[in-house]
Amino acid sequence: MSDEAGVAADDRVLISRVAHVVERIGLAMSGAIGGTFVAAYLARAGIAPFDSVGFVASTILAGVIGFYLGIDIPRLRASHPNYGINGAAARVDPVELLSATGTFLAAVAALASVYAIVFDQVPQRVWEFVVGSWWLLGVFMQIGAGLIARLRSANKAVG
Repeated sequence: MSDEAGVAADDRVLISRVAHVVERIGLAMSGAIGGTFVAAYLARAGIAPFDSVGFVASTILAGVIGFYLGIDIPRLRASHPNYGINGAAARVDPVELLSATGTFLAAVAALASVYAIVFDQVPQRVWEFVVGSWWLLGVFMQIGAGLIARLRSANKAVG
């Protein structure tokens, strides 16, 4: 009887892990889609460096990495100093704030790019700089938050 319970628990853990990997792949694909739209919008501007395969690929890759690492970050444990009595949050976790801000900036840049492409807006030099900067800053914030959270979790596990 206990063997059946152990197998069922192992199955639940496996299913949970598979679901988590599928979720992360979906987030990475969302980042790729956003990166594709931002790259397509910036390529329409006619600026030589933005109209290259390398630029498009790097924009998509940054989106994949940023959305994969930065949206689904490991949470702080209740024993972390940021938590107060009974595990209630005593203050905002800066890593979560970094991730949320990065996700917001990247999503706004992607949405603005989709709007401009769908409604055939004429690219304006200043606007492309803003959209490109928001995308780049947003995905770098996501990547940074994801890496910091994972390093923090690894250090907790070791220490």
